[in-house]
Amino acid sequence: MSLQALWMTHRSMTADPSLKEVKLKPGTVKRIFTFAKPYRSSIVIFLITVVIDAALIITTPLLLMRLIDDGVIPNNAELVTQLALAVGLIAIADALMSMLGRYFSSRIGEGLIYDLRTLVFAHVQRQSIAFFTRTQTGALISRINSDVMGAQQAFTATLSGLLSNVVSLVLVGVTMMILSWQITIFSLILLPLFLIPTKWVGKKLQYLTRESFNVNAEMSSTMTERFNVSGAMLVALYGKAKVEGEYFRSRARRVADIGIKMAMLNRLFFIALTSVAAIATAFAYGIGGHLAINGALSVGTLLAITALLARLYGPLTALSNVRLDVMTSLVSFERVFEVLDLEPMVKDRQGAIDYQAKNPCIAFNDVSFTYPRAEEISLASLESVAKAETVDSGEVLKNLSFVAEPGTLTALVGPSGAGKTTISALIPRLYDVTSGSITIDGHDIRDLSIESLRQSIGVVMQDAHLFHETIAQNLRYAKTDATYEQMKSACEAAAIWKLIGSLPNGLDTMVGERGHRLSGGEKQRLAIARLLLKSPSVVILDEATAHLDSENESLVHTALENALKGRTSIVIAHRLSTVRNADQILVLDAGRIIERGTHEELVQLGGLYCDLYTRQNLTGSTNQNPSINN
Repeated sequence: MSLQALWMTHRSMTADPSLKEVKLKPGTVKRIFTFAKPYRSSIVIFLITVVIDAALIITTPLLLMRLIDDGVIPNNAELVTQLALAVGLIAIADALMSMLGRYFSSRIGEGLIYDLRTLVFAHVQRQSIAFFTRTQTGALISRINSDVMGAQQAFTATLSGLLSNVVSLVLVGVTMMILSWQITIFSLILLPLFLIPTKWVGKKLQYLTRESFNVNAEMSSTMTERFNVSGAMLVALYGKAKVEGEYFRSRARRVADIGIKMAMLNRLFFIALTSVAAIATAFAYGIGGHLAINGALSVGTLLAITALLARLYGPLTALSNVRLDVMTSLVSFERVFEVLDLEPMVKDRQGAIDYQAKNPCIAFNDVSFTYPRAEEISLASLESVAKAETVDSGEVLKNLSFVAEPGTLTALVGPSGAGKTTISALIPRLYDVTSGSITIDGHDIRDLSIESLRQSIGVVMQDAHLFHETIAQNLRYAKTDATYEQMKSACEAAAIWKLIGSLPNGLDTMVGERGHRLSGGEKQRLAIARLLLKSPSVVILDEATAHLDSENESLVHTALENALKGRTSIVIAHRLSTVRNADQILVLDAGRIIERGTHEELVQLGGLYCDLYTRQNLTGSTNQNPSINN
């Protein structure tokens, strides 16, 4: 039995047997073939090479038979030379077919991987933020990597293996029956001796493989969480390095123990198959030898049959698990399709228009909103992606109405959970309203293309996110063709250029993961510079100065004044002293606007705003926090 046949048999035996019982969705197979259309010619050529390669299997033993019977025994030196050359040429032809097949196999496989990965990545990018709040990153990465790799094998390893094994089995079986039906029948009777060790070892390997995957997944999760800046800092601050080390060592030890068991079982698997094949060959020699002595069989035929026998058991054993091989590939495709079939909750309406607002008016009209349930935004079949909800979020916003006039600053204040951040998420359509409407210059934002809407909006969050790239690359995320002068101008307006200029690499300085090489204030000012580079007509600030010290807050406020100048602005503020100069302040509680007006009007009203402001004023926050002016 060849090494390739052994490997194919091993792959079949270690696959998850439960996949045999999986019910595919109607139309899955038809849909799979649509992905093969661009590679039709390559697949045809590939399958032709597989068939030719399989057919060449029987030629060498048959030539060997003639070489012995018609060349060596009759002392025909010329025929021996011709047949020996023919065997050599067939070996070269076989190698060429193998190389050609590998070339087309890799073209098909890598092409499918590229197509599926880019398709899944682009589709996931279009999902709403709600999808990512429910989804485990590792599960999605698995779809893009493992399942895509498994899917492409449907057209490479599985299809080629099936065709090759069928052709080989038919040709070898028919040839052996013609040469000696007695040895062929006896060889088939010995087949269970092949299947018994493969089934037993296969079950053991399936269990160990699953456990190895699980433990490795735990180790990967541990490393992912502990090897980022925040995780490493938490471990260091709480002095848990020893505990973490012991936990990781226990997992790593378990993986090592499983690896040893799998190595021994794999060796046992290959030894068992090769030993049984050797025993079968020995029986064939014994039976065939007696037939040759009695004149019922020639010596060349005996040698040809024993050579063919080694090519019989591999295809038979592999085909015994062909259903599992096919289902493994089809299920991988279906798991990829599940992601592709998940419709984004927020998407462009048919006929959506591009609209670039210059100095827009934003209006909320009886807006109510409830966060979507898990089953509406995620896939329960994505392993642990979706977890059952025990409590519904309820109505977060209730019949909300207000207008942010062009070029004005509207502040949103109130206790935690009042709905402030939800309002800021609805304007750029990170979520869609449940009822009512939001308009920009009279246009329902759902009638505008998402791309043009978000191009008009700039957001600075409480914890500004920076990619693990250079300062310039982070800035150019807002404007890919930004020049050095444009970036410098934006950074000067954001009061961050002095710092950048003092760095040895300037704009080419790496900011570290999530920008951890910068302080909180520096990250915020860099985020504001990025916003200024985008030059949006609407600015949303979600507690952008909440956790800054007084010095950094003063610098950020200077930057914010430049960012808000002449733009329609929505500012969420925890420190009320920072929004005293807002054109209007909306006080929210339990999803409703309970007060609205200017700072002076709300203080005189003596309601919730006055109470919050008085309490903060007593702590001395008024003297420390400058106000944002529009």
